[in-house]
Amino acid sequence: MLCLLPCMPRSAQAVIQPQRWHWVRIHGHKMYYAERGNGPTLVLLHGGGDSGEHSFSRQIDLFALHHHIIAPDQVGQGHSPDVAGPLTYTGMMQDTVAVLQLLKLHNVDVMGFSDGGIIALMLAVRHPELVRRLVISGVNIAPEGLTNAQRDGLRAAQTPKPKTVDEKLTQLWLNSPTVAELSPDLLATIQKPVLLISGDRDAITLEHTLQIYHSLPLAELLVLPGTDHGTFSGRPEWLNPIISAFLDRP
Repeated sequence: MLCLLPCMPRSAQAVIQPQRWHWVRIHGHKMYYAERGNGPTLVLLHGGGDSGEHSFSRQIDLFALHHHIIAPDQVGQGHSPDVAGPLTYTGMMQDTVAVLQLLKLHNVDVMGFSDGGIIALMLAVRHPELVRRLVISGVNIAPEGLTNAQRDGLRAAQTPKPKTVDEKLTQLWLNSPTVAELSPDLLATIQKPVLLISGDRDAITLEHTLQIYHSLPLAELLVLPGTDHGTFSGRPEWLNPIISAFLDRP
């Protein structure tokens, strides 16, 4: 399966077990989420084709010691069943909003990887009341933010009529986010602290990451040396203390 991040095989998803699994019915379909820990709420938004528990397998147990973790699985990914039609960032963002509203959560910290980071930015733009701070990594606000190698690989894998989740993800990454979903002007409206993370060998170009950084009024930038797209999984010894300090600031 072509993926912009270290993907988890479907057969391996049951290996990591949460303390509690829940599901809700929203917008006519089921959406599952893992729940752990106690304390201020931290929402984990996974990368494309993955799950919250796997994208943040090197963070979830640590942060659950001091946070109430909510990790939803987007449609067709993780434990959540697929639905008819294409995958869109707007749809996944709206599903995430519905989950938070059903749980009566607001002013929460959000940590998003790749697709999850895109959804986190969209949340902050459209529902600022739900978000306190953002930690995001491997994020683009347009398909042109991907490296040429990534875009070439996606074009080679695309199909005219996507049916499987993998095919839908390929279509998503080639065409989204759209200007209506995210743009520098929309990012400029986010009055929330943002820790923006990138690997210096990321699937997102450094120039695009810098554009995002300069568009966000309250952003801090962390570029990890010798690191690819898998920042959370590959550099937890660097990231975890930095993220903890960022979230714990008054």
